[in-house]
Amino acid sequence: MTLDEKLAISCRAIELKNAGDCEGYERLMKTIPLPPYHAKVMKEKVGVDFLVNGGWNLSEAEAEFGLNWLHS
Repeated sequence: MTLDEKLAISCRAIELKNAGDCEGYERLMKTIPLPPYHAKVMKEKVGVDFLVNGGWNLSEAEAEFGLNWLHS
């Protein structure tokens, strides 16, 4: 995902939050890939289940660490 795409999603999410739609905000923000270092720290601090069940976009972490990084 390009930086421009991430920015567009973020701007739309902020519009939703400002309109009182916090769930829509969270849902859209989770479509932006987590930076690999954030995903790695979250895995260590809150666990794999939180990442998997939370609906986070882990595509950049998978690209950097491999498809099985969550379970290694």
